[in-house]
Amino acid sequence: MVESNPSRRLNVHQALGGGSVADVILWKKWYGGIVVLMSTSTLWFLFERAGYNLVSFVANVLFLLVFILFFWAKSASLLNRPLPPIPDLEISDESVVKAADAMQIWINSALSIAHDIALGRNLKLFLKVAVGLWVISYIGSLINFLTLVYIGVILSLSVPVVYDKFQDHIDEKLCVIHRILQTQYRKIDDKILKKIPFPSNKQKKIQ
Repeated sequence: MVESNPSRRLNVHQALGGGSVADVILWKKWYGGIVVLMSTSTLWFLFERAGYNLVSFVANVLFLLVFILFFWAKSASLLNRPLPPIPDLEISDESVVKAADAMQIWINSALSIAHDIALGRNLKLFLKVAVGLWVISYIGSLINFLTLVYIGVILSLSVPVVYDKFQDHIDEKLCVIHRILQTQYRKIDDKILKKIPFPSNKQKKIQ
């Protein structure tokens, strides 16, 4: 039996950001998890099983919303009632800057990886990217994008909870798998990858 070590346990709630989103993912706010699960399940059923079109569905929902709000405002002005409680709909400059900074980090990281692969500097990185793209392509051939998003939502609402509850046992199994993969990778690296010649940086600069 695995002995638990509280000092080495990962705080999953903090790892997920520690906010309301983490509370929903870990079902600390169970009503939020139920709303997300039911909403995504309903949308998936409507578009995948009932045959609804995404564009027409969004347009109809927006049309119904605008129709209700318009006549609500008109009736409120005629009957001296309060107007619909609609907040100011605008995006702050701070939110735009934060989103742009986050996108810049991801884009620069992707461009750096593409640059190293294009120059042939890192065969290991090339193999990782190639295998990852092949896996994505294979999964995409089996299921469509909406189903993939739905599966992602289901996993995000289940995997963190299971890991938080059985973290010690899962970490033990993952360590064993990691050691096996490292051993196999070293064998491939010694037998194949290290025998492939690569031009040095000085040779590339001279060329």
